[in-house]
Amino acid sequence: MRTRLLVRLLAVWGALLVSGCDQPVPQQKGFAGLGNQADAYTPVVSGRLFDFPADHGPHDGFRIEWWYVTANLKDEQGHEFGAQWTLFRSALNATPEVAGWENRTIWLGHAAVTSATVHHAAERYARGGIGQAGVSLAPFDAWIDDWHFTSLPNNSLAKNAEPLADLQLSARDKAFGYQLHLTTDRAPVLQGEKGFSQKSEQGQASYYYSQPFFQASGTLEIDGTRYQVSGPAWLDREWSSQPLTANQTGWDWFSLHLDSGEQVMLYRMRQKDGAPYLTGTWIDAQGRTQLLQAGDLQLTPQDSARVAGRTMPVRWSIRIPGKQLDIVISALNPNAWMNLRIPYWEGPVRISGSHGGQGYLEMTGY
Repeated sequence: MRTRLLVRLLAVWGALLVSGCDQPVPQQKGFAGLGNQADAYTPVVSGRLFDFPADHGPHDGFRIEWWYVTANLKDEQGHEFGAQWTLFRSALNATPEVAGWENRTIWLGHAAVTSATVHHAAERYARGGIGQAGVSLAPFDAWIDDWHFTSLPNNSLAKNAEPLADLQLSARDKAFGYQLHLTTDRAPVLQGEKGFSQKSEQGQASYYYSQPFFQASGTLEIDGTRYQVSGPAWLDREWSSQPLTANQTGWDWFSLHLDSGEQVMLYRMRQKDGAPYLTGTWIDAQGRTQLLQAGDLQLTPQDSARVAGRTMPVRWSIRIPGKQLDIVISALNPNAWMNLRIPYWEGPVRISGSHGGQGYLEMTGY
């Protein structure tokens, strides 16, 4: 939902960067301040027509957006890994971006790798307008410092109308790194109601599309050991101005690759008062979508683990009776804690039950 998460940037991060200080983050309403009012920014309304490839790029006037990639990977011996790469764009005001130091856009990058025993995460910050970070089209390139998600113009797949058909994904930190080649022959998938993804009964929403049909291959390094890996990957793209209400404390987001070739996206928005807001999308093997509402599915936390002093549900039951889906998902590594400025849980999951497969789980606000 991002981070996939909907994660995830808030103006206070930008204020810290612009001012050059590192003071404690003030208390926000809702998770990460995403429930704060944003009346000056462009609202998200239903009925918008998506425009590709233009919508792969940034959107002036909106408060927050992200480019979010997760990959479920295995090496030649069958060892399982996860890789995550996210670039967040946070606008400190609703005016169009400008070049130079007058730019009021802040960029944040998150990257992580996970195995059954190890989880490493890192973050990068940059300001807009001076070449430290950004997203461009023709060719597509999303970057922050030396972390890149970029199309490969010399490959024949990149010459078609979809610049996100053939890409290289890379990130590196002291304890980990990866270089992955992502390819697909499918069009992006619109989430929610033709890309209008509602987050609450009060009308909060984002524009949201995904590419759940990537196949990834390449190298992944953890603590000095390099692995040749491959597996399915998932891109989420969202932009919004106020994706949460002040009453919403966080979310649980699932992206699932089923062995049947079908894909599932689910999220549960938790609230201080009242039942969670629950919705999702069923994506068949041909890429056709069906909106899932609360009455269509059952999402139940089961086993929990103590992670970073918090109790986290790391095993879940998911039932979608209309699709004959009755599965249990469990974390590959229960300790997949993103110990960053705004911390959250994110890692790969295994699927068992009526369907096999793998996926990713993100949990915020715990």
